Amino acid sequence: MENKDYSILLYYCYADIEDTEAYREEHHLFCIENNIRGRIIISSEGLNGTVSGFKEDCEKYMKYIHSDARFAKTEFKVEDHDKHAFTKIHVRVKPEIVHSSLRHIDPKVKTGKHLAPAEFKALKDQEDVVILDVRSNYEHELGRFKNAITLDIDNFRDFPEKVKELEHLKGKKVLTYCTGGIKCEKASAFLLDQGFEDVYQLHGGIIKYGLEAGGEDFEGKCYVFDNRIAVDVNKVNPTIVSQCHVCGVACDRMVNCANPKCNEHLPICEKCGWELEGACSPECKDHPEKRPYDGTGYYQKNTNGYNPYKGFVRLDKYKLKQETHD
Repeated sequence: MENKDYSILLYYCYADIEDTEAYREEHHLFCIENNIRGRIIISSEGLNGTVSGFKEDCEKYMKYIHSDARFAKTEFKVEDHDKHAFTKIHVRVKPEIVHSSLRHIDPKVKTGKHLAPAEFKALKDQEDVVILDVRSNYEHELGRFKNAITLDIDNFRDFPEKVKELEHLKGKKVLTYCTGGIKCEKASAFLLDQGFEDVYQLHGGIIKYGLEAGGEDFEGKCYVFDNRIAVDVNKVNPTIVSQCHVCGVACDRMVNCANPKCNEHLPICEKCGWELEGACSPECKDHPEKRPYDGTGYYQKNTNGYNPYKGFVRLDKYKLKQETHD
């Protein structure tokens, strides 16, 4: 039986952070000292992260977050895994914890009504309800809720413009969802701003729905932002909704194109994968920089020379000085 000694944590928290650089340094050092890897964004509006580590180290990390009064109510989605889901730790300061064109919206002030997975499951099939996927094309093409409305967007920042196409739904209950819940905080608030009156969001997103409600009626796989690329969610009535990018056969096998200049994550069946040597097209197959294909379609980034302390500007508290910067 496969040992699952590691955890993968997905979380976010909208909270005011005054000195983002100082907190980044403190947070970064804690991760290094406790062998936590992943991607963490710190902004004046809060935290957003996906990290991995040994279970005991992840427990320490969650306690570290909760020990700060600003983040005491942070909710973690915890998944078991057999190894680290990341090779590095990156803690970065950015203007927003999820890139959008909705910086004026504060989810601490207004957002859609949160639905627990069981509540979402009970409500989603009612006649006056519509389910709205607020994720990007490459995500919902791989997997989505049955009967969900999807938007043709390449990035979440395009969401506000697409809301104009939903005017006819203003008399409905609108249930929004995304991977972990963070995009829905602003998406649902924006819908309220635009005159939608009955707006909800799936609390904890697809991941929490899979963990707590068995993932029923989520069709396909869920795209995730770690080395797994895609995960199973539905343990009740799973199905495949995506198609091989090359031949069109039903396929949820995600491949990272072997051409590093393309590097797209796409569903590609095993047969086409071998025929194109891991590339997504004949052009990419013939590219001079194409990487060797081993049948997985996953390429570990080169970590030679990686310094986990990279990025520190000052850490007077710990008397740690580094010359390298992000």
